[in-house]
Amino acid sequence: MLDPALLRGQLDAVAERLAARGFALPKVQIVALEARRKAAQTQTQELQNLRNTRSKAIGMAKAKGEDTAALMAEVAGIGDQLKATEQALAEIQAELAAITLGIPNLADVSVPPGADETQNKEIQRWGTPRTFDFAVKDHVELGARHGWLDGEVAAKLSGARFTVLRGELARLHRALAQFMLDLHTREHGHLECNVPVIVNAESLFGTSQLPKFEEDMFATQLGEHRRYLISTSEISLTNLVRDEIVDAETLPRRLTAHSLCFRAEAGAAGRDTRGMIRQHQFEKVELVTISKPSESYAEHERMTRCAETVLEKLELPYRRVLLCTGDMGFAAAKTYDLEVWLPSQNTFREISSCSNCTDFQARRMQARWRNPETGKPELVHTLNGSGVAVGRALIAVMENYQNADGSIAVPPVLRPYMGGAERIA
Repeated sequence: MLDPALLRGQLDAVAERLAARGFALPKVQIVALEARRKAAQTQTQELQNLRNTRSKAIGMAKAKGEDTAALMAEVAGIGDQLKATEQALAEIQAELAAITLGIPNLADVSVPPGADETQNKEIQRWGTPRTFDFAVKDHVELGARHGWLDGEVAAKLSGARFTVLRGELARLHRALAQFMLDLHTREHGHLECNVPVIVNAESLFGTSQLPKFEEDMFATQLGEHRRYLISTSEISLTNLVRDEIVDAETLPRRLTAHSLCFRAEAGAAGRDTRGMIRQHQFEKVELVTISKPSESYAEHERMTRCAETVLEKLELPYRRVLLCTGDMGFAAAKTYDLEVWLPSQNTFREISSCSNCTDFQARRMQARWRNPETGKPELVHTLNGSGVAVGRALIAVMENYQNADGSIAVPPVLRPYMGGAERIA
């Protein structure tokens, strides 16, 4: 959520920056509501002061033995007016809040302008795509052997966009997750967490999935309690500091978790329906950092390097892309995507997205730190990134390490997790 002071004092400048994101700020509506809010707030304060003054007068009159009936009637009338103005003020503030909750974060000045992904900026590439001397198979064909990857039985169980993994492929998938967790905890210094995959609405408001993206969430209902399946463990990890004031000495807090993730993919009908590219249920190793504001952009670069290290140790060619203003996520001020090479598609596909959300989520969560220079609580900055998506890493390993006979070589870094096996066949 943006600082309300920006909308009050720098409305035109904010509107211009949001326009670069493709978001049209309803300035006329905001100005009108702000005028009504100020008037209602002024009237409320005046009535509160008047009631206090008259209440004191009643006390003084009683002390003198004077008749207070008229004063008491006046105070009662003021109370009725005050109740009405407070109700009006609350309704205006609710309208403003509804607008504010739908406004995305402001893009950092380093983010290139652009309308969509075609205007993202490639920063660098790592590795050279392998040249094959045989016809390349995609991960679905490779997984069909021995029923390793089975979409048909998953559809029987759950419907489209689900997959069953079996045997050595399931083991390779598990090995990837374990490798990523070990890397991020042992080498990158992240604290491993095991977090709930079912959360309440307050958690989703905190990280901005609600109210705007409710259609993308799977929900559960038990009696009066409505809860949601997480789309990423960013939600659970970031909300660990909701309504907290953390000590400066504990920052940055670098966290990681391996979890199931669930996405309705409401806006992705017909996209990547084959195989495991875009699933309703998938697994991801997530990275989250809670940071001092002055350190968040350095943390952003560091987090992105942590995700890149996963791909480099797996020896998978990839590229880093800086997203343009029109392609960033709702809460992000700056985002790098990492895209891994998929031979069957002869292109790079996203496998990680690392974002600095600045104080946007923290303001919604009231997540703060005590600045030792001022002694006062201030908003933290929150960052999140995939370190990386396990299913897409599996796809990339299968396709980049495939052999002519359909077997799959095991990347050297994964062999300790696979009992020393050099290939699965």
